Amino acid sequence: MAPKVLISDKLSDAAVQIFRDRGIDVDFMPDVGKDKEKLAQIIGDYDGLAIRSATKVTEKIIAAATNLKVIGRAGIGTDNIDKDAASKKGVIVMNTPFGNMITTAEHAIAMMFAVARQIPEASASTHAGKWEKSKFMGVELTGKTLGVIGAGNIGGIVCDRARGLKMKVIAYDPFLGQEKADKMGVEKVELDDLLARADFITLHVPFTDQTANILSREALAKTKPGVRIINCARGGLVDEGALADALKSGHVAGAAFDVFAQEPATENALFNLPNVVCTPHLGAATTEAQENVALQVAEQMSDYLLTGAVTNALNMPSVTAEEAKVMGPWLKLAGHLGAFIGQMTDEPIKAINILYDGVVAGMNLEALNCGAIAGIMKKVNPDVNMVSAPVVAKERGVQISTTNQDKSGVFDGYIKVTVVTGKRERSVAGTVFSDGKPRFIQIKGINVDAEVGAHMLYTTNEDVPGIIGLLGQTMGENGVNIANFTLGRSAAKGEAIALLYIDDPVPAGVLKQLEQTGKFTQVKPLTFDVA
Repeated sequence: MAPKVLISDKLSDAAVQIFRDRGIDVDFMPDVGKDKEKLAQIIGDYDGLAIRSATKVTEKIIAAATNLKVIGRAGIGTDNIDKDAASKKGVIVMNTPFGNMITTAEHAIAMMFAVARQIPEASASTHAGKWEKSKFMGVELTGKTLGVIGAGNIGGIVCDRARGLKMKVIAYDPFLGQEKADKMGVEKVELDDLLARADFITLHVPFTDQTANILSREALAKTKPGVRIINCARGGLVDEGALADALKSGHVAGAAFDVFAQEPATENALFNLPNVVCTPHLGAATTEAQENVALQVAEQMSDYLLTGAVTNALNMPSVTAEEAKVMGPWLKLAGHLGAFIGQMTDEPIKAINILYDGVVAGMNLEALNCGAIAGIMKKVNPDVNMVSAPVVAKERGVQISTTNQDKSGVFDGYIKVTVVTGKRERSVAGTVFSDGKPRFIQIKGINVDAEVGAHMLYTTNEDVPGIIGLLGQTMGENGVNIANFTLGRSAAKGEAIALLYIDDPVPAGVLKQLEQTGKFTQVKPLTFDVA
């Protein structure tokens, strides 16, 4: 059955057609996003939900979304999505951060021109029949110093455009390396240096605990007298009340804001002040940008639903379509290893340690980690998946660690998963052979070679004669067909293990019969999702 997607906000016909061309069943209902009750009633029928900003994907909506796998936001901001609820439900949340980069950067440049030349006030005055030519004395941008806070995707475009305007560009960004700064033609500086030197300051950072009020009252006091401040990034980056005071005192000569701490902004300390340019969050509001993000979200959601490729997800490591093809068997293996340990472990898990060896060490380890953790956590929550598993593990205080190393043995690559409890450590390792099928290659330090089946039986015993016959006879007498039989031992007369791949689940009575022989220290049925 084809995946089914609901589009609950306005997306272009071309975006809708992308879904259809990819073989996805899509319902275009651009007004249903505003009707919370109707959305809650129908969302359970869909695998994907494509939205803009009008649809509010609340915890209630997500709870009703019994089949939902992915939410795609055509745009950058995802404040209208309860990401915590989505993660716990195992729903991927995607956005489209690159579709409106140029548009937002151009708006910042336009706002800088507007505040430099007081264009909105001059326009309003002229429309009113006044001719106040001497009132609106502006400043040139050429030769001025632009301070860019955040030199990432959008900030980098602003830097490039500003250099084209013959401005001197200085940038504060903790993640900007010197080599990249040199390539961009900007001077990398600390924040206090930027504040003291910049004639114009423009912000291009997300809103986080670290960036909230990055231009605080104290920071504004450190700015160069006569500075002009532009914010087309996110509300809450600037103390708007403190900025209003600085504008009134003349310390700040002007400001241009497209975003505000509270939106929709019907009242604000910056409104109606001289030489303050305000726009209603228009950074991404161009025909080209709206089309770009709509097409992008349609492609991303289609890729995920059809191939498992994850792009621009906020709660899941990205996995390209190419990676998905190569990593598919390894992701299955990681899940099987986790499922083995999860089913074998009854006491609370304190830590999960994952070792990647050889060829697999160069793959997308974040995604592989999620696969292994999901396998383990299914013991406590059968509905857990790669998205929700890390959340479940974190809530339980489980520590996750990862190690990767060059090839160290006979296999081109392998994964080893170890869990630590208050009583013991338990480990299992596996690899993927050339046939693409995952194999268990080591359990409890004992080497094996076991194909993974949907139904398996794991036993441990002292290495003594007769165990193979006992297992075979018991299975045969009870009509349980053995597809594969793997043995291993730590040493002669030491601990031995058996792993049986069987066609159907072992009846409880057969398990009890094996236990009552007194020959086994452990008898454990296992199930694996091999679909």
